[in-house]
Amino acid sequence: MGEQEADQVTSEETQAEQASAQPENSTAQVEADTAQAEATPSEPAAADAPPADAAPADATAEPAPKKTRARKQSTAKKTRTVELTLTVTGTAEGEWQAELMHAGKRVVQGLPVPAAAVSKAAAELHQDISEAIEEVLSAAREQHEAKLAELEAEVERVRKALLELEG
Repeated sequence: MGEQEADQVTSEETQAEQASAQPENSTAQVEADTAQAEATPSEPAAADAPPADAAPADATAEPAPKKTRARKQSTAKKTRTVELTLTVTGTAEGEWQAELMHAGKRVVQGLPVPAAAVSKAAAELHQDISEAIEEVLSAAREQHEAKLAELEAEVERVRKALLELEG
């Protein structure tokens, strides 16, 4: 017989003796304790252990203060954001300018930008941006084509007038 089994048998005998000495009401408690001791054979039952429902001697003592844990430092890199504001403005005639601000300070102001560069940059950024800018550029193209047609018509009138004077 192993040491744990011997302790269990001794515990059961002690509980049986206590059960015969106590009144009928506590017999159920002893039987429950015996069943519990049989259910957990890996834990030896101590014969001199106080009952489970008995209060510990230092129940009035304050609990030990909780230890505060130091906060662990994150190993993730902190992402540093840089705020740059690029403003591109255009006129109906198709003249474009750029303005760049960094941390509230103007870095570049009134820088002329070709319309082709604006169109290419917009296409690289997003389709919605590209479509909106292409509408503005198309309107500017149409306006320039109309102006070109007017100028060509005027040039033709001036040539005719010049030919009449020479003739």
